[in-house]
Amino acid sequence: MAEPVTRFRIRIRESEFLFDGQQLLKTTIVFQDLQPDQSKVLSRKRRLWGHWLYLAGLRLEDGSLLVVATNHAPSTAIADYALRWGIETLFGCLKTRGFCLEATHLKDPERLKKLIALLTLAFCWAHRVGEWVVEQHPIKIKKHGRKARSIFRTGFDSLRTLLLNLDEKMDEFLDVLRFLSCT
Repeated sequence: MAEPVTRFRIRIRESEFLFDGQQLLKTTIVFQDLQPDQSKVLSRKRRLWGHWLYLAGLRLEDGSLLVVATNHAPSTAIADYALRWGIETLFGCLKTRGFCLEATHLKDPERLKKLIALLTLAFCWAHRVGEWVVEQHPIKIKKHGRKARSIFRTGFDSLRTLLLNLDEKMDEFLDVLRFLSCT
């Protein structure tokens, strides 16, 4: 009986070489006809890293190429890969950019489930507070065109400041506490 294969979507570099059964071509050559915001899904598998995989490419607005290799359903590969960024951002906030989840070393599934539920609420609260703060004081844009910090980080830092200074900032804390209410 064959082992089940894990489905995946993985971005590959423009410089990778692909084999179509007859010739070896650089990824940039295979997708050279794409214009900005145009995508293409290769109908036949190509050999990459010793495996026969489907490929989908998208020419980004800046002219660079996004190529996703997958072992299934290539027509949705680009869209599926785009969803991954939201998940990466969330886990970054739960781990190194915010709550340090990995520092807990919890192993009990029930305790871990409760902690993740609590951190999910805290993440949503911090993000909502960040939106509120940004409405009043927009985040500065750096020279490269990206924000100096995320909305989550803005809210996280604001909540931390409020919690560490409750004596002086109780009124502000009560304002942001209302964001947890469903009414």
